[in-house]
Amino acid sequence: MISAAPRHLRQPYDVVVVGAGPAGMAAAIGAKEGGADGVLIIDREREAGGILPQCIHAGFGLHHFKEELTGPEYAQRFLGQLLTHDIEVLTDAYVLDINPEQQLKVMSPHFGVTILDSRAVVLAMGARERTRGAIRIPGQRPAGVMTAGFAQKLVNIGGYLPGKRVAILGSGDIGLIMARRLVLEGAEVVGVFEIMPHANGLNRNIVQCLHDFGTPLYLSTTVAFVHGFSRVEKVTVAPVDAHFNVLADQGWDVPCDTLLLSIGLIPENELSRRLRLRLDPVTGGPVVSSTMETSRDGVFACGNVVHIHDLADFVSQESFLAGRSAGAYASGYKSLSDNIRLIPGENVRYCVPHTIASEREHTVYLRVTRPMQACNLRLGTVYQRPLRYAFPGEMVTIKVKPSFLERFHGEALKIDIWPRQGDEP
Repeated sequence: MISAAPRHLRQPYDVVVVGAGPAGMAAAIGAKEGGADGVLIIDREREAGGILPQCIHAGFGLHHFKEELTGPEYAQRFLGQLLTHDIEVLTDAYVLDINPEQQLKVMSPHFGVTILDSRAVVLAMGARERTRGAIRIPGQRPAGVMTAGFAQKLVNIGGYLPGKRVAILGSGDIGLIMARRLVLEGAEVVGVFEIMPHANGLNRNIVQCLHDFGTPLYLSTTVAFVHGFSRVEKVTVAPVDAHFNVLADQGWDVPCDTLLLSIGLIPENELSRRLRLRLDPVTGGPVVSSTMETSRDGVFACGNVVHIHDLADFVSQESFLAGRSAGAYASGYKSLSDNIRLIPGENVRYCVPHTIASEREHTVYLRVTRPMQACNLRLGTVYQRPLRYAFPGEMVTIKVKPSFLERFHGEALKIDIWPRQGDEP
């Protein structure tokens, strides 16, 4: 490729970060601290921050800044740090492709299509919401069916109320937060319907957004049909059996004018597929090492691109590591190779990173497959850590020290979680 970048963009960059959300901003700062000189963030939106500007509720920063902030405040803290570290931010630009030489093809309405050179790339594109088409809800296609995140943008950014009588399908955190937000704005939330036998959001959101406002939560229940032509008139909801088959004869109609969908997030990995990175079929994101490096040298990934996080604080923590690793790579520093493979065991859906090194301390993120009270987390057969509870909607994090890992050098380490009084083998 021939480089033809605008004059205000220096060439080449040590690290280019794709995405300016909480992951991208933290990764850029980490890259500077890791030794990179020129760092650029590229984002397709007009303003940096990702989804944070529309998350006007509190609850951010408790882990990272040790104080409670709203989403815009959390973004502003990081934007201030970007200025302090002299990091360039290119907004309203879209990364079309990345070639094997770490060159990025970027499109922008301000300078057309250009090529940027970099020594390392960090993928931090975040995730997108799963839509109605992904789960094939039967019925008509009236106005009033939308994702919870889009409704959040309408209310908090645009100042529009999407409806006055709202049903919510799915108990993801965005849906729970919007249930509270809509009630505060004067709408009626008739219920949150979750197909799983357990909620998928954080416990604090279930309490603060549903219980405190008297909004009912129906588990093992789904929307079986959408009624209405020009506008949603009602939805038919019905329970499901243990195999998620809809029990239509037990269904009932719920009058409403809006249906919000909070049915999960999908990692935004179109660029990862173009790069032919190795993907984890469970998380939907790239397979990463302990330094958050993907299956391709010099390409790192972090945040919701790798796996879906609960909190922006955890995204920032993981992304600092990815950025520091990318900065070190661009500076010519070669880290120790990973020599231990992590394997999800009983009741563990996945774990990230996928490989670790026995010479360093690591933070491992994992999710369980089912809710459990009073359980034990077990690494191999030699370490157990008691947990008060473990729910699929809340990520479990553990720190693993080199003194423990040295005995697994060159081997696989299996991670299990078992109820203390269950049928543990």
